[in-house]
Amino acid sequence: MSERWILNASPLIVLCSIQYEHLLFQLADEILIPAAVAQEIEQGPVEDKSRQLIRASHFHIVNTPTVPPELLAWDLGASETSVLAFAVANPEWTAILDDRAARRCARAYSVPVKGTLGIVILARQRGLIPSASSILLKLRSIGFRLDDRVIAEALQQTIGEVWRSQGH
Repeated sequence: MSERWILNASPLIVLCSIQYEHLLFQLADEILIPAAVAQEIEQGPVEDKSRQLIRASHFHIVNTPTVPPELLAWDLGASETSVLAFAVANPEWTAILDDRAARRCARAYSVPVKGTLGIVILARQRGLIPSASSILLKLRSIGFRLDDRVIAEALQQTIGEVWRSQGH
Protein backbone atom coordinates (compact mmCIF):
# COMPACT_ATOMS: atom_id res chain seq x y z
CA MET A 1 0.00 0.00 0.00
CA SER A 2 1.45 3.34 -1.01
CA GLU A 3 1.90 6.20 1.41
CA ARG A 4 0.15 9.29 0.03
CA TRP A 5 0.35 12.25 2.39
CA ILE A 6 -1.38 15.63 2.44
CA LEU A 7 0.86 17.70 4.69
CA ASN A 8 0.12 20.44 7.19
CA ALA A 9 2.69 23.06 8.19
CA SER A 10 3.70 21.89 11.67
CA PRO A 11 5.19 18.47 10.80
CA LEU A 12 7.17 19.99 7.94
CA ILE A 13 8.39 22.96 9.96
CA VAL A 14 9.50 20.95 13.00
CA LEU A 15 11.20 18.22 10.98
CA CYS A 16 13.03 20.88 8.96
CA SER A 17 14.04 22.61 12.20
CA ILE A 18 15.97 19.53 13.32
CA GLN A 19 17.13 18.68 9.78
CA TYR A 20 15.05 15.52 9.43
CA GLU A 21 12.75 16.62 6.61
CA HIS A 22 14.31 13.88 4.48
CA LEU A 23 12.18 11.39 6.42
CA LEU A 24 9.08 12.77 4.71
CA PHE A 25 10.55 12.04 1.28
CA GLN A 26 11.84 8.62 2.34
CA LEU A 27 8.56 7.49 3.91
CA ALA A 28 5.90 8.86 1.58
CA ASP A 29 5.43 7.82 -2.04
CA GLU A 30 3.62 11.09 -2.76
CA ILE A 31 3.40 14.32 -0.77
CA LEU A 32 1.03 17.19 -1.46
CA ILE A 33 0.72 20.52 0.30
CA PRO A 34 -2.48 22.58 0.14
CA ALA A 35 -2.03 26.15 -1.09
CA ALA A 36 -3.20 27.47 2.32
CA VAL A 37 -0.38 25.54 4.03
CA ALA A 38 2.18 26.82 1.51
CA GLN A 39 0.96 30.38 2.14
CA GLU A 40 1.28 29.93 5.90
CA ILE A 41 4.83 28.65 5.54
CA GLU A 42 5.70 31.45 3.09
CA GLN A 43 4.86 33.96 5.83
CA GLY A 44 7.57 32.50 8.06
CA PRO A 45 11.18 33.62 8.35
CA VAL A 46 13.20 33.76 5.13
CA GLU A 47 15.81 31.38 6.56
CA ASP A 48 13.18 28.76 7.48
CA LYS A 49 14.11 25.52 5.70
CA SER A 50 10.45 24.57 5.16
CA ARG A 51 9.94 27.87 3.35
CA GLN A 52 13.00 27.20 1.22
CA LEU A 53 11.66 23.74 0.28
CA ILE A 54 8.32 25.25 -0.77
CA ARG A 55 10.09 27.92 -2.81
CA ALA A 56 12.33 25.32 -4.47
CA SER A 57 9.22 23.38 -5.60
CA HIS A 58 10.03 20.25 -3.60
CA PHE A 59 6.30 19.74 -3.09
CA HIS A 60 3.31 19.73 -5.37
CA ILE A 61 0.96 22.49 -4.19
CA VAL A 62 -2.77 21.74 -4.56
CA ASN A 63 -5.85 23.87 -4.28
CA THR A 64 -8.36 22.98 -1.62
CA PRO A 65 -11.57 21.39 -2.81
CA THR A 66 -14.84 22.93 -1.67
CA VAL A 67 -14.94 22.63 2.09
CA PRO A 68 -18.10 20.94 3.38
CA PRO A 69 -20.03 23.17 5.84
CA GLU A 70 -19.79 20.43 8.47
CA LEU A 71 -16.01 20.62 8.27
CA LEU A 72 -16.07 24.42 8.53
CA ALA A 73 -18.12 24.04 11.71
CA TRP A 74 -15.05 22.55 13.43
CA ASP A 75 -13.58 26.08 13.29
CA LEU A 76 -10.03 24.91 12.61
CA GLY A 77 -7.33 27.05 11.06
CA ALA A 78 -7.19 27.54 7.31
CA SER A 79 -4.27 25.13 6.93
CA GLU A 80 -5.83 22.31 8.93
CA THR A 81 -9.16 22.82 7.18
CA SER A 82 -7.51 22.64 3.76
CA VAL A 83 -5.62 19.44 4.65
CA LEU A 84 -8.80 17.82 5.92
CA ALA A 85 -10.96 19.01 3.02
CA PHE A 86 -8.49 17.42 0.60
CA ALA A 87 -8.33 14.18 2.62
CA VAL A 88 -12.13 13.96 2.89
CA ALA A 89 -12.43 14.40 -0.88
CA ASN A 90 -9.54 11.96 -1.53
CA PRO A 91 -9.83 9.08 0.96
CA GLU A 92 -6.69 7.34 -0.27
CA TRP A 93 -4.60 10.16 1.23
CA THR A 94 -3.41 10.40 4.84
CA ALA A 95 -3.66 13.75 6.60
CA ILE A 96 -0.40 14.68 8.30
CA LEU A 97 -1.43 16.87 11.24
CA ASP A 98 -0.22 17.61 14.76
CA ASP A 99 -3.08 19.82 15.97
CA ARG A 100 -5.24 17.89 18.45
CA ALA A 101 -8.59 19.33 17.31
CA ALA A 102 -7.71 18.69 13.65
CA ARG A 103 -6.76 15.09 14.45
CA ARG A 104 -10.06 14.61 16.28
CA CYS A 105 -11.87 16.02 13.25
CA ALA A 106 -9.95 13.65 10.96
CA ARG A 107 -11.07 10.69 13.06
CA ALA A 108 -14.68 11.93 12.98
CA TYR A 109 -14.49 11.86 9.17
CA SER A 110 -12.62 8.51 9.12
CA VAL A 111 -9.64 10.24 7.51
CA PRO A 112 -6.36 8.38 8.05
CA VAL A 113 -4.11 10.64 10.10
CA LYS A 114 -0.48 10.70 11.24
CA GLY A 115 1.43 13.31 13.16
CA THR A 116 5.09 14.05 13.66
CA LEU A 117 5.27 11.36 16.35
CA GLY A 118 3.80 8.81 13.92
CA ILE A 119 6.30 9.82 11.25
CA VAL A 120 9.21 9.34 13.64
CA ILE A 121 7.89 5.93 14.72
CA LEU A 122 7.38 4.88 11.08
CA ALA A 123 10.95 5.98 10.29
CA ARG A 124 12.21 3.79 13.15
CA GLN A 125 10.07 0.83 12.02
CA ARG A 126 11.54 1.11 8.54
CA GLY A 127 15.10 1.34 9.84
CA LEU A 128 15.70 4.92 8.66
CA ILE A 129 16.73 6.08 12.14
CA PRO A 130 18.39 4.12 14.94
CA SER A 131 16.22 5.61 17.70
CA ALA A 132 12.86 7.37 17.77
CA SER A 133 13.61 8.74 21.24
CA SER A 134 16.67 10.65 20.08
CA ILE A 135 14.66 12.39 17.35
CA LEU A 136 11.84 13.17 19.80
CA LEU A 137 14.37 14.70 22.21
CA LYS A 138 15.64 16.91 19.38
CA LEU A 139 12.06 17.96 18.68
CA ARG A 140 11.61 18.76 22.37
CA SER A 141 14.77 20.89 22.29
CA ILE A 142 13.16 23.21 19.72
CA GLY A 143 9.95 23.52 21.72
CA PHE A 144 7.81 20.82 20.10
CA ARG A 145 5.32 19.72 22.73
CA LEU A 146 4.02 16.21 23.17
CA ASP A 147 2.76 14.60 26.33
CA ASP A 148 5.30 12.25 27.94
CA ARG A 149 2.62 9.62 28.53
CA VAL A 150 1.56 9.72 24.85
CA ILE A 151 5.17 9.38 23.71
CA ALA A 152 5.94 6.58 26.18
CA GLU A 153 2.85 4.56 25.20
CA ALA A 154 3.38 5.07 21.47
CA LEU A 155 7.03 4.07 21.58
CA GLN A 156 6.44 1.05 23.81
CA GLN A 157 3.43 -0.27 21.88
CA THR A 158 4.82 0.20 18.38
CA ILE A 159 8.59 -0.25 18.53
CA GLY A 160 9.37 -1.36 22.08
CA GLU A 161 11.46 1.72 22.88
CA VAL A 162 11.50 3.15 26.38
CA TRP A 163 10.94 6.91 26.65
CA ARG A 164 13.18 8.86 29.00
CA SER A 165 12.19 12.49 28.74
CA GLN A 166 15.40 13.80 30.34
CA GLY A 167 13.75 16.12 32.81
CA HIS A 168 10.77 17.27 30.75
